[in-house]
Amino acid sequence: MHATLPLLDALGFPALARGPLQALQVNLTYRCNQRCLHCHVNAGPTRSEAMTDESLALLLQVLDCHRVQTLDLTGGAPELHPRFRELVRHARQAGLRVIDRCNLTILGEPGQEDLADFLAAQGVEISASLPCYARANVDRQRGDGVFAASIAGLQALNRLGYGSDGSGLILNLVYNPQGPSLPPPQAQLEADYKAHLAEDFGIRFNHLLTITNQPIARFGSTLVSQGGFNQYMQLLRDSYRAENLETVMCRSLVSVDWQGYLYDCDFNQMLDLPMPALIGRQRAHLRDLLRSASLDGRPIVTRDHCYACTAGQGSSCGGALKE
Repeated sequence: MHATLPLLDALGFPALARGPLQALQVNLTYRCNQRCLHCHVNAGPTRSEAMTDESLALLLQVLDCHRVQTLDLTGGAPELHPRFRELVRHARQAGLRVIDRCNLTILGEPGQEDLADFLAAQGVEISASLPCYARANVDRQRGDGVFAASIAGLQALNRLGYGSDGSGLILNLVYNPQGPSLPPPQAQLEADYKAHLAEDFGIRFNHLLTITNQPIARFGSTLVSQGGFNQYMQLLRDSYRAENLETVMCRSLVSVDWQGYLYDCDFNQMLDLPMPALIGRQRAHLRDLLRSASLDGRPIVTRDHCYACTAGQGSSCGGALKE
């Protein structure tokens, strides 16, 4: 695989500083039951990295003492971590909003037959990957049979009330482009998704979140192999909108890896670009959040991949920044 970090320091992304901390996005494990081309984590069935009991204990302490509003659980497939459900229960009892970055096919895996019921009972918000409403496109990007399994997962969630008005069970879908292009306008694509999925499968959901592919990991390496890396980076740079800097996710979110180390975003985590030290010269870690009252005003580590978050309508784990 081609390393893209050495290529991400040519365009000079603007300096950024943090605002108030609102969310922790925790990568519980790199293990996944899928292996998708666009995955910036390089997740897959053979990955063994998973948050240790020591780091999980620190995370629970941070949730109890910091005024974060949201716990955003990702992976890999976060549900494959053996203490996923314990963490969800703890956070929900503390009154936190919990988001599960679910790939949908995990709902049908052996041993996960009651997962959907658990998520519904806990009132967990689901952000589910579905890169297209067409079978061929999904299976091309994510593997044969993934579309059918994803539809089955969505139908199971709908039966529990997910995506229904007034249920309080939020189901959002996540779209990534198939190749080196920006996502189309989020509102129009959401309308198309809702129409097709309702007509073809009777599926309902709340919102569609469009996310620009990052020029890192598998996707970045593929661009390098195909000779399209520089062209894609130029597209991102040419599409830069300064107003998106106001709401990029790194200003209010901290990404936590499976060892408890801190990053300004999940993409920096995959590039091994850690958050600047919070105490002394040591690498920023969960334990530092127990001793550091505020992150306001601290610098954010940026490289050229950050243009993916500020191009066009903008991109974050919560979808487009502007329409």
